[in-house]
Amino acid sequence: MILSAEQAASFHRDGYVIVKGLLTARETALLKEISTLDARLASIMSVRLDATGAKTTLALDNSLGEDIYSAIVRSERVVKSTELLLGDEPYHYHHKVSAKQPFEGGAWEWHQDYGYWYNNGCLYPNMLSCYIAIDPANIENGCLQVLKGSHLIGRIDHGKIGGQTGADMERVNAALEKLELVYAELEAGDAVYFHCNTLHRSDQNQSPNPRWGLICCYNARSNSPYKEGPHPRYSPISVLPDTGIVVAAEVQLAGLKSLADA
Repeated sequence: MILSAEQAASFHRDGYVIVKGLLTARETALLKEISTLDARLASIMSVRLDATGAKTTLALDNSLGEDIYSAIVRSERVVKSTELLLGDEPYHYHHKVSAKQPFEGGAWEWHQDYGYWYNNGCLYPNMLSCYIAIDPANIENGCLQVLKGSHLIGRIDHGKIGGQTGADMERVNAALEKLELVYAELEAGDAVYFHCNTLHRSDQNQSPNPRWGLICCYNARSNSPYKEGPHPRYSPISVLPDTGIVVAAEVQLAGLKSLADA
């Protein structure tokens, strides 16, 4: 599942590329079960309000551990694909689980990730995210939306919108008149890699179905922040063979079930 040259070209042209079946059915099922049972994950969830006051939740982690989330971040297929897209050695900037609950999950306002990563001391927009669907993501439950080619606009000024950091809507509205809006509908286990300057958002979840996703964020080694910030400077990733995802997941799941039975 390492990306092809054609997929890399699509990423650089459009600012994103959708990858079907990045995770296997077994890996996807384990990720769903673990994220549902994981008390630690639940404990670090924070609420972010959209412009209307609706709630969405996010659990962010700057460190890699022995869990399934870290195993995916470190997996050869994801790291090697990211290296191809960045043209440089990637390192783990952070990862997060975005959780939209049925009927109540709030929207994510229009933004670029580099809109605020820039202020963390990252000089260049040589950074990306890989969103992996834990649940099917569709228009009804608030899937990711991207503006095709918007990464070529460059960084847009950002400010507070509700409890989130959002892009200057004068610029966004001008971009909406010129660029194609794409709904990145995904099956569980599918993924979308997107450039840190790609404008993206998502609607509120008005469906009876959850919309959870794992987002793996990477920076290029040569772009390590020049100052201390909320996310780490460069340190090498210990790349994990792809088979290591299931191994790490089964150990974690056994531990979670043991705690539940205690």
